[in-house]
Amino acid sequence: MAQTFLHQAGEPIAQLKPTRKRRWGGVVPYLFIFPWIFGFLVFTLGPLLFSLIISFFDWPIVGEVRFIGFGNYAEMFTDDPLFWTSLGVTLKFAALFVPLNIIVALGLAILLNQKTRGSAIFRTAFYIPSVISGVALAMIWSWVYSGDYGILNYFLSLIGIQGPDWLNDKQWSLVAMVVASLWGQGSMMLIFLAGLKGIPKDLYESASIDGAGKIRQFFSVTIPMITPTILFNLITSIIAAFQQLTLALLLTGGGPMKATYFYAMYMYENAFKYFKMGYSAANAWFMFLIVLSLTFIVFKSSEAWVFYEGEMKKNPQEKLKGQGRRRSL
Repeated sequence: MAQTFLHQAGEPIAQLKPTRKRRWGGVVPYLFIFPWIFGFLVFTLGPLLFSLIISFFDWPIVGEVRFIGFGNYAEMFTDDPLFWTSLGVTLKFAALFVPLNIIVALGLAILLNQKTRGSAIFRTAFYIPSVISGVALAMIWSWVYSGDYGILNYFLSLIGIQGPDWLNDKQWSLVAMVVASLWGQGSMMLIFLAGLKGIPKDLYESASIDGAGKIRQFFSVTIPMITPTILFNLITSIIAAFQQLTLALLLTGGGPMKATYFYAMYMYENAFKYFKMGYSAANAWFMFLIVLSLTFIVFKSSEAWVFYEGEMKKNPQEKLKGQGRRRSL
């Protein structure tokens, strides 16, 4: 039989060991997540708060730092025409890029969702462009869009069309940037594909029995069932549209005539070309407020068009009846 030895204080030694194990057991999980917490505080939250602080200062990289309050924000709205130019270009780009991005990604996902031989090869081929670096992607598209030896104008010439100088034409440069930005569809395509795989086959069978064709099944079954996925991809596309920088910086440099001068490039030049770090931080926080507002609007509108499986939506009259019942209680 096991013997229980008493400690000097009168407590059994056998009872002290579980207490120590429980104490260390509560610390160990925090040790595992400490590297992430440290990285988040030092490299994410810290710079975020620091940028908010310096947005209220005249903060050159070299020189005297002066507190100016909301001076950077006032200058941005009242005395900087490039602010409105870059914001307008970015909004135009987002209006074209966001819907096309979702449509193209969903179309590719539907094609890859078909049971065909070699679908895994096509899936890999469509995903590869999303892992190519921005610099390599810009070099590829500069060759495609070249007005002298570009492959796009070459194919257009085969059917009797003389293509423009895409990157140096004010009317076509923004469209060229949208098409080039649609190239990296891999991640969004896979998210849509996962959503399509999660749709129960019984729904399609029931719709087919009721006489619904493929088009009716797409709009009555597929789209409603992947609306949560559409919501996620819509928000990420909006964020990506406002963060567009690499392609424009390498392909056009903001030209021609500021036709591709995106808001992210405007911030970048204020910080690293004109060395106005405080002013650039104010630009960044205004962009954050724009993206936050758009995301809030999308979330509020999602109550009308996003369907979650197992959740029954009520019409406005039923909601009013339910509110009246709760008030009476």
